[in-house]
Amino acid sequence: MDKVLQMLQLQQQLNDATNGEDWEKGMTKNGKLIDWKRCIYLECAELIESYPWKHWKNIDAKPDYDNIKIEAVDIWHFIMSQALEDYKMQNLGTIDALARSIRNLPNFGKFEGVCITATKNHYEEIAVVEKLIKALFCESSTQLMVEAFIDIAMQSGLSLDALYKLYIGKNVLNQFRQDHGYKEGTYIKLWDGVEDNVIMQQLLDKSEEMSANELYEALEEAYPKG
Repeated sequence: MDKVLQMLQLQQQLNDATNGEDWEKGMTKNGKLIDWKRCIYLECAELIESYPWKHWKNIDAKPDYDNIKIEAVDIWHFIMSQALEDYKMQNLGTIDALARSIRNLPNFGKFEGVCITATKNHYEEIAVVEKLIKALFCESSTQLMVEAFIDIAMQSGLSLDALYKLYIGKNVLNQFRQDHGYKEGTYIKLWDGVEDNVIMQQLLDKSEEMSANELYEALEEAYPKG
């Protein structure tokens, strides 16, 4: 299974469903401006907030790697969306061509392997995240943007397999949110005091081979009723 291609295809489907089939032109079907790069750097900021970088508070705290992984997956949604837009609007090729270009990146081989705990301190890890932010503002190529993200994913404790599993989970959760009033503002994000992201992870951890449909059904069962 080509997991990169499958994630790209799922992201295309999600964007088509939520934003309209011409979203690559920069507008949703509801006339809202789309700025994937802004989405990426704001998610990067949220990831950085999971590190105890502030010199004036919680100085003995540890990085929240569980949340860092979730934030990395959120960044990946927007990275793929920007890459899909670039490839379509710049006539760079098909989704298959984009998947091949990602698999050919110099750090992808290591990403496919077993993830090894990073030896960098958290200030060095933050600098890796900021490298992606710099790439966004410097109008770097799609390939350099994705390469910078892979470095973030690996230091966050995510291999390709781990990213794929969490992405599938978050993709299903995003669709579940849309189906339950996310855009309308009626969606319930805290389920008995627990954020839906955490519930999704707990459900995934119960089974090694949970399908997307099975996860959606499990979310439906766990969702607060009334």
